[in-house]
Amino acid sequence: MRIFDAHFHIIDFDFPIKENQGYTPPSYVTSDYQKDTINLNVQGGAIVSGSFQGFDQDYLLKALNQMGSTFCGVTQLPFTVTDEEILNLHNKGVRALRFNIRRGGSEDLSKLDYFARRVYDLVGWHSELYMDAKELPGIASTIENLPAISIDHLGLSEEGLPHLLKLVDKGIRVKATGFGRVKLNVPNALKSIYEANPDALMFGTDLPSTRATRPFEYGDVALIQQLFDEQATDKILYTNAYQWYFK
Repeated sequence: MRIFDAHFHIIDFDFPIKENQGYTPPSYVTSDYQKDTINLNVQGGAIVSGSFQGFDQDYLLKALNQMGSTFCGVTQLPFTVTDEEILNLHNKGVRALRFNIRRGGSEDLSKLDYFARRVYDLVGWHSELYMDAKELPGIASTIENLPAISIDHLGLSEEGLPHLLKLVDKGIRVKATGFGRVKLNVPNALKSIYEANPDALMFGTDLPSTRATRPFEYGDVALIQQLFDEQATDKILYTNAYQWYFK
């Protein structure tokens, strides 16, 4: 099966890395990623900025240049960033803005409505939220009215799944990533989200799986193949995310 890896990280210590909540990630450069996915048919993907990278863009631009045109970037920016800088990043392959609510390192959630609309109107970027879905009711009315939003790691918790499903039904996308870091029934969550909206799920390896209870394993791909027929599997592993990032 072909794969568009909708969520992985590159950690290059040639660029600024900040300790976050007492944690410093391991080095994980593009050659490490390519080695770890050599037996997967990865045809493109999204390099996602982590909390420990803050607003640094240089590591991301280097990684995008190394990975090639079928890969794009998900970055973190301050809301004071200029239109010129956003346009520059877009021209170099960045396609989304991340709000890291769980770990920090990104712009504050209070700027979500303004900032998500701004980048969408300017360059068509969607915005990605890393947060526990149990906290979604507090911002659901805002998210529902934004043009393009995705939620990381299946929303993380069993408690949050019902809230997540309400938004999926209204067009919110969900990263099928981080199976080793979530606290929920992964097969049930995958099936429930797909039933609510077949276009919503976007698979990603989450490599190198920083802070996860267990790292990504090939069995995560096999699980999707077991749960869904071939057409649905292709949507989850490739088509949904490819169209989301490169439409």
